[in-house]
Amino acid sequence: MNATAAQQHEVLVLGAGYAGLSATIQLAARTRKHGNLRVTLVNPYDNFTERLRLHMTATGQETAEMNIPELLDGTGAAFVRGWVTAVDAEAKTVRIDDDRVLRYDTLVYGLGSIADTVAVPGVDDHAYTFNSPEDAALLADRLTRLDGGTVVVGGSGLTGVEAAAEIAERHPELQVVLLGRQEPGASMHPKAKAYLDAALARVGVRVRSGVEVAKVLPDSVELADGSSIPAAAVLWTSGTRVSPLAATAGLTVDERGRVVTDSALRSVSHPDVYAVGDAAAIRQGYGVMHGTCQGGMPTGVHAALSILRVLAGKEPKPFRFGYYHTPVSLGRNDAVVQFTHPDDSPRRLVLTGKRAAKYKETVTAAPWPTFARMKKMPVSGAFWPHGGRYTRIRSAK
Repeated sequence: MNATAAQQHEVLVLGAGYAGLSATIQLAARTRKHGNLRVTLVNPYDNFTERLRLHMTATGQETAEMNIPELLDGTGAAFVRGWVTAVDAEAKTVRIDDDRVLRYDTLVYGLGSIADTVAVPGVDDHAYTFNSPEDAALLADRLTRLDGGTVVVGGSGLTGVEAAAEIAERHPELQVVLLGRQEPGASMHPKAKAYLDAALARVGVRVRSGVEVAKVLPDSVELADGSSIPAAAVLWTSGTRVSPLAATAGLTVDERGRVVTDSALRSVSHPDVYAVGDAAAIRQGYGVMHGTCQGGMPTGVHAALSILRVLAGKEPKPFRFGYYHTPVSLGRNDAVVQFTHPDDSPRRLVLTGKRAAKYKETVTAAPWPTFARMKKMPVSGAFWPHGGRYTRIRSAK
C-alpha cells in the first residue's frame, strides 16, 4: 500500500435514498480536488427510488429513471451495488451480499425504512407494499387484471391517502376502501382536512376510520371487531420499520430500531458512525423528527459537513431543522398543501386544487436537479426543495 492510500480516509455511505445520496454528493463535491478522502456509496439498485412517486408506479404510470452511477460520474465518489448484510462497528467493516467486505473510517448509515409487514398477521404474505418500485409495479399488474372488486388500502396516513386517491382515479371500475385508526388528514387545519375529505369522496374512496386490522387473508381483511371486508387486493401503508442491522452491530437504537444520534448526527455510542434520514432518531426542540423526504436531504448534507469539520480538527455544529409544508396529491390534477410551523403543526395557510397539484409536482421533481447542482456547487442553504427549513452552516474550510 502506498503512502497516499495509507493516508486516505474512507467514508462509506450505506443507502442511496434522499439522505444517503445527499451525503455522498456533498462530501464528493467538497473534496474531489483532495486525495485524502475517498467516498463510497453502497446501494442495492442502480436507479434512484422516488418514494414520493411510488403511488404513480402502482397505477401503471411511467416515471423518470434516475441512474445513480451516472449522477456520481465525475464526482470522484465510487458506487458499489449490493445489499448490506452485516455491519461490524468494532472492526469498522460492512459486509454485502456477494460476501465482499468493505472497510471504513467513517460510516454514514442511511438504510431508511420499509413498510411494517410483521405487526399484523397475513400482511407479509398477502398484501402489497411500496417498499420498492418493483413492489409497486406488482400492484400495478394486479390492478390491471381486475375487472371489479374491492381494493383495500391499510393505513390512513399520507401515503395511504395518496395511493387510495390515485387508484380510485385510475381504476374507476374498482371500489377503494381506505382503512385506518385515525381519520385521513387528522393533523391538518380544518380547511385542509375538509378539502381532503371532499376530494376522496369525489374520486370514490370509501373511508373507514377508527378501525384496526386484525389479519389480512388471501381474499379479505379481518378487523378487530370481528367484521371483515372482501378484498381483491390489499396495499399496506400502515407503519414502518427499520433494518435490524444497526441494533445487531451494537449501535444504540431507540424502541423502533433507529440509531440514536447526538446533535451533530453522530451515533451516541459510536461517534465514527453518522445516521441520516429515516434510519436515525434525531431529536430537535419539538421532539424526534419523523421520517419525511423533506428532512432526509438536510440530514445527509449536515452529516457530510460534520464529517469534514471533524477531519479539519473542528467541532461539528448542531443540526437544526424545521418542517415547512405537507403536500398531498389527490390524483393527477388535484392536491392539498398544508403549510406548517417548524414543529410540523398546521398553519392556517393552505393550497388546494390545481395550484396545489402544480406545487406538489414541482416539489416532487426537485431532488434530482438539486443533486445535479450539488455536484458543481455544494449547498448548505436554509430552504430545501421538499420544503424543510435547515439552519445554514459553513463548511469546514
